[in-house]
Amino acid sequence: MVSHTEISISTQQRNQMKDITAQAERAMKESGIANGICVVSSMHTTAGITINENADPAVVHDILWKTGSLVPVDTSFQHREGNSDSHIKTSLVGLSVHIPVKNGKLILGTWQSVYFCEFDGPRSRRATITCIGE
Repeated sequence: MVSHTEISISTQQRNQMKDITAQAERAMKESGIANGICVVSSMHTTAGITINENADPAVVHDILWKTGSLVPVDTSFQHREGNSDSHIKTSLVGLSVHIPVKNGKLILGTWQSVYFCEFDGPRSRRATITCIGE
C-alpha cells in the first residue's frame, strides 16, 4: 500500500528549521500502514528536510549558524535570483528523509524530530509525506 499526503509550511525567516514531526506522524496514522517506511520530501530547490535533535534549541541555532557561515550570501554567485547560497545549503542538507515504521509509528530516536529547513524565506512551502508498507 502507498499513501501520499501534501502538507503546507509557512516560514517566517530566510533561514529557519521547523519541526514537522507531528504532521508526518498524522500522515502515517491516517495512511493505515502498520509496517514500512515513511518518506518526507521537500518540493523546493531552496528548502530541505533533515532529522536532528529536538531537545536543545541551540542545536537548530548552531546548524543554521554554521550553514550560513559555510555558504554565506555572496554577490559573486552567477545565479541571477541572488539565492545561490540557498540552493547550495539545500544540496548539503538534502531534499528528503526515510523513516522506518513499525506498528503504525515512526521509529525515531528519543531526541529526534523531522525538520523542514528553509533557506530562502519567508515563504509558503509544501512537503510530501509518502507512506509505503502493509
